[in-house]
Amino acid sequence: MNRLYELMAEYAMALDEDRLEDWVELFDEVCDYRIVTRENVEQGLPNVLMWCDNKNMLRDRVESYRNVNLYNPHYDRHVIGPLRIVGEKGGVWTFDASYSLFQTDLEGNTRIFSVGRYRVEALLRDGAPRIRAMLVVADTGTIPSLLATPI
Repeated sequence: MNRLYELMAEYAMALDEDRLEDWVELFDEVCDYRIVTRENVEQGLPNVLMWCDNKNMLRDRVESYRNVNLYNPHYDRHVIGPLRIVGEKGGVWTFDASYSLFQTDLEGNTRIFSVGRYRVEALLRDGAPRIRAMLVVADTGTIPSLLATPI
């Protein structure tokens, strides 16, 4: 169980410290990462804000962010609540955790960027947990600026 908490702590810190390449390595090669709105989940709508259905797509997303797209510079800070373990089957743990994501601009102004819940499937292989699937369900239906980095 501690390894799952450590996984989520590293998940947040890798994003907050702009170590996006390290963030990618927290995922299994066969993975699924989606950001959706709570409204769409509750209505059964298929729309997604971001979707990468394998690790190479996550790498491409980071590469694009680093080299192609120019966005407003900012600092992220994730606050992740306690994990609620749903269960384990065949070495795959399923759990939920609430999150808050704050962004601070270079002038020092902080705002809430997104709040919601992570729904995670993590595989424990050779003692190291890897994310097999992550569904980010954002309570905030509108993102106040471009969604450039993962949540």
